[in-house]
Amino acid sequence: MRVLVAPDKFKGSLSAAEVADRLAEGLAAAAGVDSDRLPLADGGDGSVDAAVAAGFAPHPVTVAGAAGTPGYGRIAVGDGTAVVEVANTCGLTTLPNGRALPLDASSLGFGQAIAQALRFRPHRLVLALGGSASTDGGMGLLAALGFTFADANGIRLRACGRSLGRVHTVDSSRAAKPTGVEIVVAGDVTNPLLGPDGAAAVYGPQKGATAAEVRFLDAGLNNLVRAFARSGYPDAMAFAAAAGAGGAGGVGFAALLLGGTIVSGAEYFLDLLEFDRHLSGADLVVTGEGSIDEQTANGKLPAVLARRSHPVPVVAVAGRSTLSPDRWGAAGFTTIYSLGDYTDRDTAGDPELTRQLLTRIGRQIGRLPAGTPGTRPPVTRTG
Repeated sequence: MRVLVAPDKFKGSLSAAEVADRLAEGLAAAAGVDSDRLPLADGGDGSVDAAVAAGFAPHPVTVAGAAGTPGYGRIAVGDGTAVVEVANTCGLTTLPNGRALPLDASSLGFGQAIAQALRFRPHRLVLALGGSASTDGGMGLLAALGFTFADANGIRLRACGRSLGRVHTVDSSRAAKPTGVEIVVAGDVTNPLLGPDGAAAVYGPQKGATAAEVRFLDAGLNNLVRAFARSGYPDAMAFAAAAGAGGAGGVGFAALLLGGTIVSGAEYFLDLLEFDRHLSGADLVVTGEGSIDEQTANGKLPAVLARRSHPVPVVAVAGRSTLSPDRWGAAGFTTIYSLGDYTDRDTAGDPELTRQLLTRIGRQIGRLPAGTPGTRPPVTRTG
């Protein structure tokens, strides 16, 4: 039996490559099982790692973290494509001591990474927006490329959420705008920039914003859009209303201003990492991510992969799953294994326990007939 092991990361625990390695290790213990590993991403954090695992060259970049602290990120370059992600440049993990800064965090580091990626003269620039710490409407990204933001008195403003409401004019006359480069915004966020479904209202609280700060940020984003509209960007309002403009605190909006196109991160990365080629000849696909629930079927990577894999059966492995067995088939899975079924301990943030359980599950999968719906050995829990 030939098995394609193609998981996403288990957020907070293991990278997609580590998950694939542990599952493949377990499968290898089953006689007659040959596995091929393809770590995946959906446009969120881990996208650069997935591209590197697929053969892209990694390149370190010097950037400002979300709070402005100098640090290092990483981009991936290969075959005329550069992959840059928010998470490893100015995402939540770059905040000092993990302290949320809902008004002062900036996307500046992401823009700096983009500027460094452009030095490789790529034909295509892939922007992965997951894991952001800021709600600045992409001011930081644009500032790194040479855009300047000023208040009504002409005073230059720092690029962060706190400045949004003061922006009066935007000057892009000296900006290094990417020309001749296809800009692809890959993610699974479909929120617009503004309003009750916008960047501030939906994602602000996850970044530490209080109710008052959410209102402040949303009003500021409204003001930013108007400032762009009177500064030579007549499509600013239309871009703000576009699905995905609210991604990464409004970085999606900034990418549209630069001529970007927003696409399904799951579909795009399956194509970028040549999933269909790896699928050829497989008898079974094993995928997974940290959490599987009722939302998984709505465009999340494991479900998109399952649709692409048909008629090859797909087994999913999750850190936790709340999807009942009678819903497995609707999501495209023959079986779902959850780490929570095997232990009473919390596996989130416990990489070693996660590794052990993934290897154990890999062994069990390797002993089953390919594509046996809903069938798996009895679960034995450990303490």
